[in-house]
Amino acid sequence: MPIAAIESLASLPALTWDALCAQPQPFLCHAFLSALEESGSVGGRSGWQPAHQVLLDGQGQVLAAMPAYLKSHSYGEYVFDHGWADACLRAGIAYYPKLLGAVPFSPVGGQRLLGDPAAAGQLLHELTADLERQGLSGLHINFTCTADDALLQGRDGWLQRLGCQFHWRNQGYRDFQDFLDGLSSRKRKQMRKEREQVAGQGIEFDWREGHQLSEAEWDFVYQCYANTYHVRGQSPYLTRPFFSLVAERMPEMIRVVLAFQGSQPVAMAFSLVGGDSFYGRYWGCLAEFDRLHFETCFYQGMDYAIAHGLQRFDAGAQGEHKLIRGFEPVITHSWHYLCHPGLRAAVVDFLERERIGVHAYAEEARGLLPYRQA
Repeated sequence: MPIAAIESLASLPALTWDALCAQPQPFLCHAFLSALEESGSVGGRSGWQPAHQVLLDGQGQVLAAMPAYLKSHSYGEYVFDHGWADACLRAGIAYYPKLLGAVPFSPVGGQRLLGDPAAAGQLLHELTADLERQGLSGLHINFTCTADDALLQGRDGWLQRLGCQFHWRNQGYRDFQDFLDGLSSRKRKQMRKEREQVAGQGIEFDWREGHQLSEAEWDFVYQCYANTYHVRGQSPYLTRPFFSLVAERMPEMIRVVLAFQGSQPVAMAFSLVGGDSFYGRYWGCLAEFDRLHFETCFYQGMDYAIAHGLQRFDAGAQGEHKLIRGFEPVITHSWHYLCHPGLRAAVVDFLERERIGVHAYAEEARGLLPYRQA
């Protein structure tokens, strides 16, 4: 069956793409991915060239698909293979371009192989058979779901890599106090103190859905988002038009909490909701306030999840600081197909050792959770 590489998702009807997604996941929907392209957040000189892979039947109907990008670097992926690229450079092996199945700038687990599982398996087979002819060093698929893992497990040439994130689970809490009651006394007092410190600075919060923000307020959201990069001397991944596009196309999935001191907005956190999950994504502030980051990014999101019956809060990559706030270690998965046999052998050895370390790290992290012991 023929495979097509789609350089613009706008050329494919939204209903066709979204029908392939098994679960309601905002990052996979046509609206989100096409907004990245049309806003210039990907494409151009970003190093993320859209090349979505689709498997077609004889009538040109899409049977399976994978959101995919040709990459000329490894930034914005959150599965770090810079060491592999550096080793290739020293050995005179071309590591870029590579093909990546992922959602740009979003370390969120979910479906990557869309459509019928048998057709998705055929898509994988056809893609790996054609990588070298296209001058690609390999195919990488990041933050897969369990269904993708089952398709990839044991498939010739594919290497699994583990990572660790921290997610919060809503155990049917009535309110935030009910959550606090399940913590050790010391941690409970710490969280109360942090929240009191923010309130004591005169900070109040206002939750909005996507359609409830004006363009001027979206300007403020973007200013905060971009500032988190500027203070580190970096350029933001997303452009200002991206926020207006998603607000127009998927407003029901957007949640923004604005932090005010008096009538002045000072910080924000941008999140998405889908199914039973709350996804904290972007945060930023325009002035420094003690403990404001923890309140805006974590406690406000936990409050929202409890109030709206959402079961899981994924607050993004990294963050041992999430542990003491009740976010539990979760093992993540990515898969890698490398064409060069020498590179593949070296990575196999590396992954075996790394896997042991990831499991040990997650186990140690679990021992630092703030919950009272039974």
